Amino acid sequence: MNTAFPVACGIAMICWLAISTPGFAADERNLERGKRLYEKYCLACHGPKGRGDGATQFVPPVADLTSSDVLLKPDSRLLKSIHEGKPNTAMDAWTSRLSDEAIRDVLAYVLTFPR
Repeated sequence: MNTAFPVACGIAMICWLAISTPGFAADERNLERGKRLYEKYCLACHGPKGRGDGATQFVPPVADLTSSDVLLKPDSRLLKSIHEGKPNTAMDAWTSRLSDEAIRDVLAYVLTFPR
């Protein structure tokens, strides 16, 4: 029996988990700070509960952060979108305004929105 394939699959799964896990716990400080940052930087476009119904509208519309399109992405991908922005959309890169820790706090807060 060839054991290389199961071992390779196991290694691939471990690597995927390492990449897709943001590596932080959403404690109260993170959530409270994330909420404040979301309200300051994100609410105008994404709306109070992240549904893309903020006062500022764009074409194409901003992402509904409660949609399955967003929720099925790994946290690492969502962090990258916040960090680097989204090309050809209104989503700016936030890396120049927010630290990596602040971006993680915002994501922790966003993940508390009703689905």
